[in-house]
Amino acid sequence: MEDSLMYRQWSTSHLSGSNATYVEELYEAYLKDPNSVPEQWRDNFDKLPRVNGTENDVPHSTIREHFLYLAKNKNRVQPLAVSSVSSEHEKKQVKVLQLITGYRVRGHQKAKLDPLNIMERETVPDLELTHHGLSAADFDTTFQTGNVFLGREEATLREIVDALEKTYCSSIGVEYMHIVDTAEKRWIQQRMESVRSHPNYSVDVKTHLLERLIAAEGLERMLATKYPGTKRFGLEGGESLIPCLDEIVQRAGSYGAKELVIGMAHRGRLNVLVNILGKNPAELFNEFEGKKKNEVGSGDVKYHQGFSSNVMTPGGELHLALAFNPSHLEIVSPVVEGSVRARQDRRRDKKGDKVVPVLIHGDAAFAGQGVVMETFQMSQTRGYKTGGTVHIIVNNQVGFTTSNRHDARSTEYCTDVAKMVQAPIFHVNGDDPEAVLFVTQMAIDFRQQFKKDVVIDLVCYRARGHNEADEPAITQPMMYQVIRKKKNPREIYSARLAEEGTFTEEKISAMTDDYRSALDNGQHVVKSLVKQPNTELFVDWTPYLGHAYEAYYDTSVDAKTIHDLAQKLDTVPDGFVVQRQVEKIREDRQKMAAGALSIDWGFAETMAYATLLEQGYPVRLTGQDVGRGTFSHRHAVMHNQKAPGIHVPLKTIPQDGTRFDLYDSLLSEEAVLAFEYGYSTTSPKGLVVWEAQFGDFANGAQVVIDQFISSGEHKWMRLCGLTMLLPHGYEGQGPEHSSARLERFLQLCAEHNMQVCVPSTPAQVFHMLRRQAIRPLRKPLIVMSPKSLLRHKLAKSTLDELANGHFKVVLEDAWEHDPKQIDRVILCSGKVYYDLFEYRAHNDIKNTLVLRMEQLYPFPEQELYDLLQPYTNIKHAVWCQEEPMNQGAWYCSQHHMRHVFHRISPSLLLQYAGRVGSAAPAAGYMSLHLEEQAKLVETAFNI
Repeated sequence: MEDSLMYRQWSTSHLSGSNATYVEELYEAYLKDPNSVPEQWRDNFDKLPRVNGTENDVPHSTIREHFLYLAKNKNRVQPLAVSSVSSEHEKKQVKVLQLITGYRVRGHQKAKLDPLNIMERETVPDLELTHHGLSAADFDTTFQTGNVFLGREEATLREIVDALEKTYCSSIGVEYMHIVDTAEKRWIQQRMESVRSHPNYSVDVKTHLLERLIAAEGLERMLATKYPGTKRFGLEGGESLIPCLDEIVQRAGSYGAKELVIGMAHRGRLNVLVNILGKNPAELFNEFEGKKKNEVGSGDVKYHQGFSSNVMTPGGELHLALAFNPSHLEIVSPVVEGSVRARQDRRRDKKGDKVVPVLIHGDAAFAGQGVVMETFQMSQTRGYKTGGTVHIIVNNQVGFTTSNRHDARSTEYCTDVAKMVQAPIFHVNGDDPEAVLFVTQMAIDFRQQFKKDVVIDLVCYRARGHNEADEPAITQPMMYQVIRKKKNPREIYSARLAEEGTFTEEKISAMTDDYRSALDNGQHVVKSLVKQPNTELFVDWTPYLGHAYEAYYDTSVDAKTIHDLAQKLDTVPDGFVVQRQVEKIREDRQKMAAGALSIDWGFAETMAYATLLEQGYPVRLTGQDVGRGTFSHRHAVMHNQKAPGIHVPLKTIPQDGTRFDLYDSLLSEEAVLAFEYGYSTTSPKGLVVWEAQFGDFANGAQVVIDQFISSGEHKWMRLCGLTMLLPHGYEGQGPEHSSARLERFLQLCAEHNMQVCVPSTPAQVFHMLRRQAIRPLRKPLIVMSPKSLLRHKLAKSTLDELANGHFKVVLEDAWEHDPKQIDRVILCSGKVYYDLFEYRAHNDIKNTLVLRMEQLYPFPEQELYDLLQPYTNIKHAVWCQEEPMNQGAWYCSQHHMRHVFHRISPSLLLQYAGRVGSAAPAAGYMSLHLEEQAKLVETAFNI
């Protein structure tokens, strides 16, 4: 109904017919003074989109009058007007315009932003009359207002200054003059200057504001009374966050948004859960009392929990999601962005109209955590943009125990990092709820209009310590002397409304009692909550739930399908000139598809993606330089050598709208990997792949690996099928280009939380990637992917192995042998197998079997045992690895191997062949590397 033609006609019918003249008159009045029209009309006019990039509309009546004047006087000769303004007045006119610019640029530094009135504020010369050569004697002189939105072209200096003071130096301080786009700046000026940053709100709006403040305060009071001293990271002092979020939800919905995803830290989280998302207070109380237990997994503390619900808005039903997050501040931000992008891709929402991200930050973390900068840097890139994010800083003016600005940051505000993407920054006093409402409306409107990030700096305070058991006066005695004497935002606003005569004390008390009663009765306190939500608004994860781990899964593909897809991938547009080396790779891949050439890694990986796309599984591949591949093996993006343009062959495969997305990422690991984690936890179907440039660099995203990828399912029951390709191998490139830190991933493995694989043949990578997408089990896949093996003469596969095989967790020896002659078994993973293979062949060794552990977790004990059973004369068992003894798989996997060999023969001991323990992953000199490599291979056959 909502998207039907009839609905659209009905929703705009009041703008046409006999009402058109009336609406036009209202719009004329709005352009001159927005406060002069009813609030609902002002709201509608505020949301009108720009037309053809115009900065702002002009009253049509003025234009009509001018044309009428010209028509009446078309035959009259018009003499040139002689300026009646003295040169001294002209000079002062220029000074007035400079003063206006001063207020626009630096008015925020004079604004009354701090509820505690303790913020360090320096005198701003640009806002003083004398600085511009003006004085109080000029107050009654009339000047042109320039491009200030005062509703008239001339005004006295007193009127101009009063308007600018009210607009830029009251409860709102705005930073926007750093923005390059003139239209964006003029948009902000029009919205703020036309109403002097003080729009007139109706009684209904004020009632709702008060009700939301009562809710924010009421929940904290109840929790403080019912569970004194219990950690909850309360919102006291920052209660205006609740009406701010409430307005974002409702206003985004009025624009037609269908989903809104929130990421936030612990401060105020419980309040948001109950008063915005509609979590039942009774459930929260059970968590405080320890009554709720997870049936599986470890669970997590209540102020890390996520939640989702549906609420009704003026534009229809809206799905809300609050992301789960760890205590590691700000890392949830790129996770939310990834989740939002996945939802937008699912909805074909290229502009970001239907899904809106909202991130809530703390002041200290926003200024201090580098991932904030990375997330901003992603905001307008092709692979990661989400149509703009609304950022809210709950600015307590203290981070744990640190409040001295000269310790916390080098910038004036905690928000200065946002200027890097030219985001407007609205600083607002949290004790002025109407100002908070106004900047919130501007923020969401700006985001919808320009599809860019916007920041609300909610300057408030923290009424208690970092947590409720902490004593803040130990480190902030002066601040807390002020805090303990002042009224909270609800009390201040109630008194203001009572003074206006809008409300009586009795009515305010009744509203407070009603909310408290709802809490006591365990009732939902979000009136817009939808009790029977529309399930089409969110993804159905049912097909991916409840699956036990199984190593085998059928991933075979008809050989003709592979051949046909290869032919399709080989087609390039007419006139497209392919680079010489890439052309040779194309020719080789055609031979591989025909069975005339052994299959290499690049062909197998590409065919894995192609066959998945052909079967309707979407594929997303991102990372640094993934289009070509760090080691020039993939060539998924071809570049025309004679004219600008690219060709992505894999995009030609899907016929049913299945997505293939490939993006070279910015040079970031932490934010990009977090983004892809968020994407994969929201988009269960298909394959989401992040590839590191070198596996060594993945530890730049260690917090994502530790807090989300390895433990997210166990803590929060969030499934994730993300695949990480981490180039790994010892080839003499030194300690920074050899190791993806396999040992760290294995150390994190438990309870089948993820998979760690080391494929050593093209067929293995083909089936491994297909298994990850097709099998309904959703677990992260960590791959120690190859470097030199990409072109190794022995690391080849056949077309039949792709068509009829499957991923083998243990790979049998490729050497013909007699099981009765075998008395030594070497287990290994990855590239070292080929070194062992060549050593054995060169030395004509007949008694040694070399098996490859292609999957190290879940460790395939039974599969390994089954392969070893025919070998009844084993006397020596060896694990061989390239990594130092304290790294690699040895420490984390040896107990699995010992279990297997003990089943073969209780007297059989497992020996180690590899580099000795080392603080660094690898040697920095090629000669030393070669010496160590030769020694470990020789040791494996002789120990």
